[in-house]
Amino acid sequence: MTTTHAFTHYGTDFSMYSGKTRSYLRYKGIPFEEKLATASVYRRILIPRTGVAMIPVLETPEGEFIQDTTEIIDSLEKRFPERGVYPATPRQRLVALLMELYADEWLLIPAMHFRWSFPRVNKKFIYGEFGKVVSPWLPGPVRRMAGKRLASRFSGMLPLLGITDRTSDAIENWYYTVLDQLNTHFSQFPYLLGERASVGDFALMAPMYAHLYRDPAPGRIMRRRAPHLVNWIARMNTRKPRIGDWLPDDQVPDTLLPLLQHQFQTQFPVLRDTVSAVSDWIEAHPGDRVPRKVGEHSFRLGAEEENRALLSFPQWKLQRPLDWYQGLDEAQRGPVDEMLDRVGGREAMQMTIPHRIKRENNRLVPE
Repeated sequence: MTTTHAFTHYGTDFSMYSGKTRSYLRYKGIPFEEKLATASVYRRILIPRTGVAMIPVLETPEGEFIQDTTEIIDSLEKRFPERGVYPATPRQRLVALLMELYADEWLLIPAMHFRWSFPRVNKKFIYGEFGKVVSPWLPGPVRRMAGKRLASRFSGMLPLLGITDRTSDAIENWYYTVLDQLNTHFSQFPYLLGERASVGDFALMAPMYAHLYRDPAPGRIMRRRAPHLVNWIARMNTRKPRIGDWLPDDQVPDTLLPLLQHQFQTQFPVLRDTVSAVSDWIEAHPGDRVPRKVGEHSFRLGAEEENRALLSFPQWKLQRPLDWYQGLDEAQRGPVDEMLDRVGGREAMQMTIPHRIKRENNRLVPE
């Protein structure tokens, strides 16, 4: 390691993406201080230093502020190469990147549904958690009232994600299936790709920990239905992790294939429409920043169709697995294509992106 000075991790326990970076810092053994991102911290520190009101944020010992989980992890991988979280082999690297895309951007749907669609079970807990951000010094009942006002901003996002009465059953059945699939997998393997955690594991912690494990309604279901997944969450949160190596010979467990198949069936059609919408927007607004929302479309989940927003950020995340796959030489692609054929993903991975985007000063801009 290159420093003994602590980093500062700004986040909250109930923040979906804070769980991803906190787990990563612990796994890597990187010294850090946790600081609650209260309204005062946002106002005094985070917004002035990053320009956005988003967490997690990592402050380095040199005083640099890094926002976005992928940027944080990639920056720290350069400083702390020990216990690297990116497999070097073709199939495993691709699966790690695909799982990052699936967990960060698609499992957001069940995470948000189970947090906000079950107020009778969740509201006291959730309002109390949000109240810690607004008024951490107030007594519980008053703090919950303050938290309720802040929480309403997030619960109002559900229609943008396609979470409605029409899709609720499909989302819940999807969650139950994912629980069963991950429970089966983690009954056989400590991490996604063997004895060592990958970037896909940390991304999976985002929805699975803060929302689906900690929140009362989905957490009860998880504890009852997926004990091996619960054990994996404990492993991902420990400060003394078990660290081995990836599976030999670039193996990808068969237990992960149903998750990848679902990703290609449901997320990739949305990503294709996203790429088209981003391209149209950039051509219509040359030189401008790319907004968060670039349009709307109809998507399918299970047997249901619903409207949802097209969000630009998933394209940036999609570029990562596409770049890896499309950069492989012919010999490397053979075994990868065999795997993709098994999950219905080979055609999807040929996708071209007319207008790439990048993050600049924590905003999306044309590349």
